[in-house]
Amino acid sequence: MDNFEPALISVVMPCFNAAPYVEEAVGSVLRQTYPQVELIVVDDGSTDGSADLVARLAAPHPGRVTVLHQTNSGPYAARNHGLTHARGNFVAFLDADDTWHPDALRQLHAAMTDTLADAAYCGWQNVGEGAANTQPYIPPNYAETDAAALFLRACPWPINGVLLRRQLVDTLRGFSERLPTAMDYDLWLRMLAQQPTVVRVPDVLAYYRRYPRGDAHIPRWRQVFDAIAVREDFVRHHPAQVAHLGRADRDARVYGSLLPEAYRCHWRRDTDSSRRLFRRAFRRADWKARDAKYILASFLPASVFDSLIRLVDARRSARNRI
Repeated sequence: MDNFEPALISVVMPCFNAAPYVEEAVGSVLRQTYPQVELIVVDDGSTDGSADLVARLAAPHPGRVTVLHQTNSGPYAARNHGLTHARGNFVAFLDADDTWHPDALRQLHAAMTDTLADAAYCGWQNVGEGAANTQPYIPPNYAETDAAALFLRACPWPINGVLLRRQLVDTLRGFSERLPTAMDYDLWLRMLAQQPTVVRVPDVLAYYRRYPRGDAHIPRWRQVFDAIAVREDFVRHHPAQVAHLGRADRDARVYGSLLPEAYRCHWRRDTDSSRRLFRRAFRRADWKARDAKYILASFLPASVFDSLIRLVDARRSARNRI
């Protein structure tokens, strides 16, 4: 599609088995104060009645809400599918279990048009049973900081925390689908390589739902490895943008999550994830002598590793009781 409606914002919403939340998400879009919004919901092979629910929600809004269907292929394939039907000059993404402040799109659009920016982003708040920290968060002003350094440390914003110009999304060719958990992070890093103009709206306008770790369909080790993979890609393909960091600083940002996540998984008794993360940390992380017993134990068979770590923890607990 070559001609997009200049003022229209296209919101792409993948939906897979989100029946408890999707009505609130759809309502969040329809209640936006910005007047020119279309919603494209892509049902990703739901089996919980989500598709019928979305059809009912869309019926009163012909021309404003479009519902697409695909066999279950994952959220990034669904977002790319939705993009092929988007008519707007601006694009935003909202998952079927997340929401926005009613004024979110108006403020983001105003910030973009006032500054001729390529992207506008805002603050957010984690919600849901798995949200360990529910404090509102305002991200840094990336236009005034070392954005490459900060983007390498962590994903800069949740998927619903940014509004993009369609031309930028098309230049990036949408989302890659090669990794299951970090393709939004991959998009933001590839976007950064284009050196776009970004503008911050320093208000909390996005609400991102977190789930308990035990409810995750993808293991934690895979999520960490995927995030590292997209950082490695950025460093490999855009060396000029990270040359100022120096090798040690760059590696600390790319691989710095390995040991903290390994210990978090250990204390949650996610033995498989902790073992894999400790083994990767041996090769890539800046580990210390105090980490050695965990790292070396991770090379043992899984059952032996689990027994040994439990023994070490039991001894530590016994000492702490004395």
